[in-house]
Amino acid sequence: MAITRDQILDCLKQINDPSGTDIVSAGLVRALNVDDGAVRFVMEVASPDPYLPIKAEAEEKLAALGVASVSIVMTAHAKPAAPPDLKPGRKAEPTGPEKIAGIDRIIAVASGKGGVGKSTVAANLACALAAEGRRVGMLDADVYGPSQPRMLGVSGRPQSPDGKLILPLRNFGVTMMSIGLMTNDDQAVVWRGPMLMGALQQMLSQVQWGALDVLIVDLPPGTGDVQMTLAQKAHLDGAIIVSTPQDVALLDARKGIDMFNQMKTPIIGMIENMSTHICSSCGHEEHVFGHGGVTAEAEKLGVPLLAEIPLHLDIRLAADGGAPIVVSKPDSAQAQGFRTVAKTLIEMGKA
Repeated sequence: MAITRDQILDCLKQINDPSGTDIVSAGLVRALNVDDGAVRFVMEVASPDPYLPIKAEAEEKLAALGVASVSIVMTAHAKPAAPPDLKPGRKAEPTGPEKIAGIDRIIAVASGKGGVGKSTVAANLACALAAEGRRVGMLDADVYGPSQPRMLGVSGRPQSPDGKLILPLRNFGVTMMSIGLMTNDDQAVVWRGPMLMGALQQMLSQVQWGALDVLIVDLPPGTGDVQMTLAQKAHLDGAIIVSTPQDVALLDARKGIDMFNQMKTPIIGMIENMSTHICSSCGHEEHVFGHGGVTAEAEKLGVPLLAEIPLHLDIRLAADGGAPIVVSKPDSAQAQGFRTVAKTLIEMGKA
């Protein structure tokens, strides 16, 4: 007989936090997911050390209950930084963005606003780089709207045999990790900023990425916690800004560019998505969202316009079907823009 969610909660209520309150009533157990004998949840804590024994106790009790596997993510998984040594003559330890072991380069794909096709661009770019022989990873950092599992045709749950490193999944030559693989399709991720930052850091440093030439990071739209955490914690080789041509999208794109400038992250270039539409019946070309706005913005900033991607039904159908256009129709006109961007990035030494 399958173990129910209520049984899991009753088991966890037997465990108390340092204040003496059970961890369920204290609100420490978040995003609980029970799936075919596997239990996953997040412990929202400010500092990991006092809760490590509690985490171990939860794992032990759930195993005794008959749970097949347990995965507990702590939002604070690193020890707090030591206070600086202010003695004369002592140099402060360097702080700031660090390289991720095994990953040569990290490229962020970003947009100022949602709905401009950023995730579609990221998925196609990752597959196009893989087709060029690069070792590619995809980190889906769009925590509230993770779409890469669907677009890359990946399903299943990441495993952690040793309880320390998470094993990512792989398809089309792309090694992929997403918070969407840890939750059900219709389950909302209701997390505050500290939980977002903890999850992002864990996906960066506690995933067994292996040796990668480039890690593509699909960022959420806007200029929030995820973008800042990524730029502060990981050494970014650059950002690609995706926008549609209309003024409203460009207004938000400029804010995204300004954020990366403040974070000292170079802008590799811009991509104008949904640039033009060709009628499938009569062949008439129509600029539904205007045209040339991203080109003008790129010229103003002195960065390359990497591609103008058309608005085409095949691109959308391919993404929804779990095989991006560069995989399902690699020789099509719709795939050429993404393949050109991949080759350009390799020539620039960015991938």
